[in-house]
Formats: sequence, C-alpha cells, structure tokens
Amino acid sequence: MPVRRSGIQQEVLTLYKECFRAARLKPKANRPHFYTFIRQQFRQHHVRKSDFATIEYLLRRGRRQLETYRQSSIDDIQA
Repeated sequence: MPVRRSGIQQEVLTLYKECFRAARLKPKANRPHFYTFIRQQFRQHHVRKSDFATIEYLLRRGRRQLETYRQSSIDDIQA
C-alpha cells in the first residue's frame, strides 16, 4: 500500500527532488558539494509536522534558494 502524504509533505518532497535535479546540471566535480549542501539544509531544521507556518516559510525560502542556485553563474557551493 502506498504511503499517503499530506499536501505540504508532498511539497517538501518535491522541493527536495527539484534541488537534486538542479544539482545534476552543475559541473560533475562540484555536484557532491551541492548534494551535501542540500542534505544539510533539509536536515538542519527539526520542525513538527503540525507547525505549518514554519514549514511554509521554509518552503518559500527553499524555493528562493533553489532559483538562485539554478543560475548558470553558480557552479559551486560551500557546504
């Protein structure tokens, strides 16, 4: 039976996947830096599932960061 996720859980997972897809467009030598950074960003926040305001804020912030890191001028990141 598939796992049922709430809409906000699905949004978080979608953002996580989009971040890794964007990292695959970066130079091969620098991809591990992006992968490490992405994991750190998602793990550093310990938010209760019911704290919707914080989750929505972090989603907005994450989307803005993703748009920044998608730019072709960004080719490496410090984790």
